[in-house]
Amino acid sequence: MNAVILAVVVMLILSLLRVNVVFALVTGALVGGLTGGLDLKTTIETFTGGLGSNATVALSYALLGAFAVALSKTGLPDAMVDAAIKLVGKEGEERKKSLSKVLILLVILTISIFSQNVVPVHIAFIPVLIPPLLKVLNQLEVDRRLIAVVIAFGLITPYMLLPVGFGAIFHDILQKNMASGGLEVSLKDIPQAMLIPSAGMVIGLAAAFFTYRKKRIYQTKNVAGQQRAFYTKKSVGFAVLAIAVSLSVQLILSQKLEVEGMIFGALAGIIVLYATGSMKWNEADELLTTGMRMMAFIGFVMLSAGGFAAVMQETGHIESLVKTSADLINGNQSLAALLMLLVGLLVTMGIGSSFSTVPIIATIFVPLCLELGFSPMATIALVGTAGALGDAGSPASDSTLGPTSGLNADGEHNHIWDTVVPTFLHYNIPLIIFGWIAAMVL
Repeated sequence: MNAVILAVVVMLILSLLRVNVVFALVTGALVGGLTGGLDLKTTIETFTGGLGSNATVALSYALLGAFAVALSKTGLPDAMVDAAIKLVGKEGEERKKSLSKVLILLVILTISIFSQNVVPVHIAFIPVLIPPLLKVLNQLEVDRRLIAVVIAFGLITPYMLLPVGFGAIFHDILQKNMASGGLEVSLKDIPQAMLIPSAGMVIGLAAAFFTYRKKRIYQTKNVAGQQRAFYTKKSVGFAVLAIAVSLSVQLILSQKLEVEGMIFGALAGIIVLYATGSMKWNEADELLTTGMRMMAFIGFVMLSAGGFAAVMQETGHIESLVKTSADLINGNQSLAALLMLLVGLLVTMGIGSSFSTVPIIATIFVPLCLELGFSPMATIALVGTAGALGDAGSPASDSTLGPTSGLNADGEHNHIWDTVVPTFLHYNIPLIIFGWIAAMVL
């Protein structure tokens, strides 16, 4: 059996059995490496060597967690909760509760979308926005699986479709790697080609509102590091200032200097809280440590995913998986489109990054598409969709880890069954269908 398929299957089965995702990734990498012809020494060395590829991301999330907990001392989260409770109204006011539920869902969806383009901070907003809202969501009896699906939509669809923010990066990667495969395409054609696959994401989002329409009861607990705090207009103003400075630093570093800005953006926000006296020196160490602990899970998963991806690439079985699929096609365009999408799903599910998947598959898929007579637009749709597939639904993707980090702040939300499975069902299935349709009609 192909080592990549076996490794991903092992990882997914263990995850579904509620084995910790880090252990599932390590075990999957070990099985894949040994099955792929690597000896034990090489497998372990390759895995540990790949850990560093996501070290920046892991540290970024740890500092963002620290910043989020530090913000709690200003009383901003409590001010948000109080405002939301006023909006919700009394428990008996069902119509007002329904309108409040819709409004909160729209706010979360809008902020999630904006995090990819208008203010491209990716998942940095989640530990700041979501934990304070958990009590309100509990009062509204909202199923958190719906929130996970809503956030995932905002994290994925904008970069697929819109050529701004993270979308500009994804489209640039797509264009350059397709050119390396032998097909020159214009950046302006990519949004048009990705329109049909993106429609699949919209269908999946709409379906989630129906799937998770029933009320779900959660225990209301205090979030670690976010106990009730006294707040004033002044303290809330300092919190808003810290957030503005943090976002500004991230934007300046990423847009002007073209470097990763999350670490120093979080640091800048923490410094503002120090300077304004919102966070006391004698409380700082405990607060920041609590925040880092809150985001430690996502950091360890990202590190492990880096090692997993390194082992899979070292085996050479990603390329053989693609070539085997090409051999099965035998000139059949319809089958070719389906197999290419499924290969993209498998690769991204294991690696956890659509941005990293495109370079792996484009150099093989593009010549294959040209040989089979796919149009340039259909080829863009196939490669772009195959790359994005698996971003939702992968245990190691930040599009699933991010929502879990916020929704599980009180320990009431399971990463696999409450985020990974719902996003997989609502997005990957429609993406395969609509990606296939795009390949057939464009």
